Amino acid sequence: MAQLTVRKVSQELVDGLRRRVAANGRFAEVEHREIPRASLLGATGDFAIRAGALRRRLRSSVGSTNVIRTGRDDES
Repeated sequence: MAQLTVRKVSQELVDGLRRRVAANGRFAEVEHREIPRASLLGATGDFAIRAGALRRRLRSSVGSTNVIRTGRDDES
């Protein structure tokens, strides 16, 4: 597999990546691979990211019905 190095990244971008990693509950390396993959796939990749985040929330939630309702309400 190839490696990708990105230099001269602003601290603001680094902080944003850290927040995204925490929000999605993934390892940084996994999240960093997902960003360009999702970008190249467009909306399909975006759906996969949102679906994965919802699955993780449901697994860790006792009241899964409330999580689904909250997610649905946030979309409208």
